[in-house]
Amino acid sequence: MGMLVNLRDWIDARFPMTKMWDEHLAKYYAPKNFNFWYFFGSLALMVLVIQIISGIFLTMNYKPDATQAFASVEYIMRDVDWGWLIRYIHSTGASAFFIVVYLHMFRGLLYGSYRGPRELIWLFGMMIFLALMAEAFFGYLLPWGQMSYWGAQVIISLFGAIPVIGDDLSLWIRGDYVISDVTLNRFFALHVIAVPLVLIALVVMHILALHEVGSNNPDGVEIKKHKDENGIPLDGIPFHPYYSVKDIVGVVVFLMFFSIVIFFVPEGGGYFLEKPNFEPANPLKTPEHIAPVWYFTPYYAMLRAVTIDIGPFTAKFLGVVVMGGAVVILFFLPWLDKSPAKSIRYRGPIYKTMLTLFVIAFAVLGWLGTQAPTDTKTMMAQIGTVVYFAFFLGMPIYSRIDKTKPVPDRVTG
Repeated sequence: MGMLVNLRDWIDARFPMTKMWDEHLAKYYAPKNFNFWYFFGSLALMVLVIQIISGIFLTMNYKPDATQAFASVEYIMRDVDWGWLIRYIHSTGASAFFIVVYLHMFRGLLYGSYRGPRELIWLFGMMIFLALMAEAFFGYLLPWGQMSYWGAQVIISLFGAIPVIGDDLSLWIRGDYVISDVTLNRFFALHVIAVPLVLIALVVMHILALHEVGSNNPDGVEIKKHKDENGIPLDGIPFHPYYSVKDIVGVVVFLMFFSIVIFFVPEGGGYFLEKPNFEPANPLKTPEHIAPVWYFTPYYAMLRAVTIDIGPFTAKFLGVVVMGGAVVILFFLPWLDKSPAKSIRYRGPIYKTMLTLFVIAFAVLGWLGTQAPTDTKTMMAQIGTVVYFAFFLGMPIYSRIDKTKPVPDRVTG
């Protein structure tokens, strides 16, 4: 034991190991009234680790070559020891990542976790979301299946709708006039090295910003306002061991569902791994219905909801603007909300109604994005898009006039 203490002291004299442990775990005081919604932040971190580790093992046998990529994935699935498991962990992990992140973001909407003084935490979180979307997009091409190829073809072609620079921008992204070996190589480099580095850096900044101002809670009350004589928040408890142990429960439950999907339904009913992607990419054969993977479909439905040209702007360009705006508007959320109450516990009926409509619209848009367009479905997508933007653009008005309940001075448990 004495040797371990001496080793710790030797390290502490050269590296702030104990200081970091205290600041971010043992002496980081979190609100004592966390509920299950607060599992998803730590689960997102765990899925990131799963994706990085499984991705490293996949690159050992994957070949980023247009003539060999699909065959190398088949080789991993059929001939590499436990290769099928690693591949399914990675493919299921991609969908799990977005499920966990969407729920983590919804928690922020429930309890106002984007409100001051946590604006920067939210901005870092939105940057993580953008990096995650880029990472998923680049990785989706790598299996070189039919849907990978044509899905990337459709998404990249959207950049061509941008006036003046569109065609050159699409060419620059592809690296060729069509999606080819050049595109596959650059997407592989971005997916394996560039974006993960950005993602890890943003996650570190997200956590550091969180621990600087402290965690929000279901009451939306600042626990730092009430401290004892030692400067310890009266309504706080150390993150370790209380929440580090509690998070294990969330991890176990998550891994149970994660394992069920991996071993029994790894294709997720065609949503996690689409059927056309089990065929090698064929530039001469277009799939019957091209759609992005499910976590992009709400935005894809918004893109297709725009069907009219306005002046010099084509419907395709306006659809791209709407799709991009649906993500960009999330960055402004901390300044759109004018309510005196952060948590939904104390908000009025208008916000609760708008949030419910927003969630329904987002889910319906997600489903519509997987379907072939019809007049009825296009109209539904247009209504869903209006509801989506109304939630944000109307927030400065309805959040100000909404009747709220008195917010307690201390957490209520």
